[in-house]
Amino acid sequence: MGKTVEFFFDLGSPASYLAWTQLAGICARHAAELRYRPMLLGGVFQATGNASPAMIPAKGRYMFTDLGRFAARYGVPFAIPPGFPINTLNLMRGLLGTQLQAAERFEALLEVLFTGLWVHQRNLGDGEVLEATLRQAGFDPGQFQALAADPQVKATLKQVTEEAVERGVFGAPTIFVDGQMYFGQDRLDFVEEALG
Repeated sequence: MGKTVEFFFDLGSPASYLAWTQLAGICARHAAELRYRPMLLGGVFQATGNASPAMIPAKGRYMFTDLGRFAARYGVPFAIPPGFPINTLNLMRGLLGTQLQAAERFEALLEVLFTGLWVHQRNLGDGEVLEATLRQAGFDPGQFQALAADPQVKATLKQVTEEAVERGVFGAPTIFVDGQMYFGQDRLDFVEEALG
């Protein structure tokens, strides 16, 4: 039986987007199961005292240059959406709600949201932009918002975020293989070695 790769992520993290573009292929090469763990990065930051690198101007400038280098290495599009960083609470609730209650549509929705932000540069923190993006991709915006407002979904997102913090997570993306933690999309070579 193959190993399991747990992928703790937030849609608003550009490094999570880049990791997402690579992880399915890595897991397929090693017959590993990719387990998506949507969490709220803002909650992780609050619990750990961490902050986005974008909050430090020099570090933020370098980070985006470096992410661009990785995107070029991976051969994937990458651009910063307007309004970055955005509040992803509603997005993460709606995404997690889809994973819990309409699992067959989860990966398609994940692609719509990740590419909406980091390829098409849409500010999905804006309700009208999000609604148009969902509708264009064949998703019901009303259903998405109902899931985002569901008390069970809200509680589950909080639980997953708390679990992440308890396991040592301080940012996104964070990947676990056999209990070993790997932080950052620039550690995917170690993830692949762990699966080898």
